[in-house]
Amino acid sequence: MNNLYRSLILPASILAGTIIGAGIFSLPFVFQTAGLSLGFIYLALASVVYIFLHLMYADVIIRTSESHRFVGYAKIYLGSRAFWLSILMTVVEMIFVMTIYLTLSQSFSNLVTTFGSNLEKLLIFWFLGSAAVFMSLRRIALLEFLIVGGILLIISLIFVLGLNNFLNLPAADFFPNFSMIFLPLAPLLFSLSGRVAIPALVDYLKDKPDAVRLVKKSVIVGTLAPAVLYGLFVVGVLGLSSNVSEDAVSGLIGQAPGWILLAVGILGLLSLWSSYIVVGLDINKSLVYDFKLPVWLRFLLVVMAPLLLYLSGFQSFIGLVSFVGGVFLSLEGIFIICMWLKANKVLAKPPVLLKKANIVVIGFLFLILAAALSYEIMK
Repeated sequence: MNNLYRSLILPASILAGTIIGAGIFSLPFVFQTAGLSLGFIYLALASVVYIFLHLMYADVIIRTSESHRFVGYAKIYLGSRAFWLSILMTVVEMIFVMTIYLTLSQSFSNLVTTFGSNLEKLLIFWFLGSAAVFMSLRRIALLEFLIVGGILLIISLIFVLGLNNFLNLPAADFFPNFSMIFLPLAPLLFSLSGRVAIPALVDYLKDKPDAVRLVKKSVIVGTLAPAVLYGLFVVGVLGLSSNVSEDAVSGLIGQAPGWILLAVGILGLLSLWSSYIVVGLDINKSLVYDFKLPVWLRFLLVVMAPLLLYLSGFQSFIGLVSFVGGVFLSLEGIFIICMWLKANKVLAKPPVLLKKANIVVIGFLFLILAAALSYEIMK
C-alpha cells in the first residue's frame, strides 16, 4: 500500500492538484448553456486531449538530457522565434489568469461576508496577493493539502445534495444547443491544463525502477481524476441551483446549506490567494531571468496589469476563461505537439511514453485545439 502511494497516488496528486482550480467553476454554466450531453462529451474529449498532451510533454522532458522550463524546450526543438513567442505567450497568459482569480475572488468573498462592495472585496484580495508576491511568500505545503482536501469534501457534499434533483432534470436540458456547439471547449481546456506540473512529476519518479511506466500511469490518473471530479461538481451544482450562475457559486446562495457556502467561500479564497501568489512569483521570475526587466517595470506588470485589465473591462469570468483556454492554451498545446514531433526527428532515443506518431491521434489533437482557437478568435 505504501509503495502504491509513493509510486502512483502521490505523483498523480501532484498533477491533479495543479489541474484542479478556478476553471471548475465555469463548467456548470457552459454545460447548461450548450446542453448537458454536449458538455459531458466535450469533457471526455478534452480529457483524452490532455492525457496525450501531458504524455507528449513528459516524453520530451524524459528524453532531453538537461532540465528546462517550457520556454527552454521550445527553444531547443522549435528555434529562437518560438522561444521568444513562448515567453511572451506564457507571461501574457499568466497575467490574464491572475485577472481571472481577481474576478472570481468577488464571488467567494460574497459567500463569506455581505459587507463591502464587490470592488472593495476585489481590491483587498488584490492587495494581499500582490504584497505576498513581492515579499516572495510561497505556498505552505500543509495549507495546500488541507485546502485541496477540503475542496474535495465540499464538492462531494454538493454532488450528494444535488444528485437526486439532477436525475429529475427535464430531458430538454440534455439536448445539444448547436448554436453553442463549441462553447464548452475552451473552458475545459483551461480547466484540465496541468503542463506546469509535469516536470515535477517526472522528476519525482525518474529514479524509481520502471520509471517510464509509472510516469505514464501517473499522468493518466492525474489527468482523469480532476475530470471525474468536474463531472461530479457539474451534477451537484445543476441539481442544487435552479438558476446556474457563470461562476457556479453565486447561484448556490439560498440553494445549499449556509455552512457549506461559508466553507466553499473560505476554501475558495484561500485556494485563489495561494494560486495568485504562485502565478505572480512565476511571472516575476520569468521577467527577471528572461527579459532582465527592472523592479519598477516588473511591479507594473505583475501587480498592476491584472488589476488594470479588470478595471478596463475584462470582468466576465466565462469570457476570460474562454479567452485563456481558447487562445493561449490551444497555442500551448500546439507547441507541445510540435516539440514532440521535432524531438522524434532529432533525438536518437525513440519515444518512451507514446511509441509512435499516430497520424490519427495527431490529427485529432490538432482538430480539437484548432477548433477551440478558431471559435475564440471568430466569436
